[in-house]
Amino acid sequence: MEAQALQFFIACATAAGFGIAIAAFGCGIGQGMGLKAAVEGIARNPESSGKVTVTMLIGLAMIESLCIYALVVSLILIFVHPQRNIIAALLGAH
Repeated sequence: MEAQALQFFIACATAAGFGIAIAAFGCGIGQGMGLKAAVEGIARNPESSGKVTVTMLIGLAMIESLCIYALVVSLILIFVHPQRNIIAALLGAH
């Protein structure tokens, strides 16, 4: 049972690491593309910079919230699982 709990914890930590890495990569790409489009739009029509900036900031906040959701799921995978007491005892923290 203890070996299975440790394997489960390792799998959760690995999944959390990959999940947050993929989310950060995707959000970075999305934010970069959004910023690029906003700058191009402002360069083509400088009078619309106010509207474009507000819309861009709202869009960037929405994209960033997706990365924060991935972080929350990753933290749940690491810290809230059925065998947490067994793992804490194995690591000497309990």
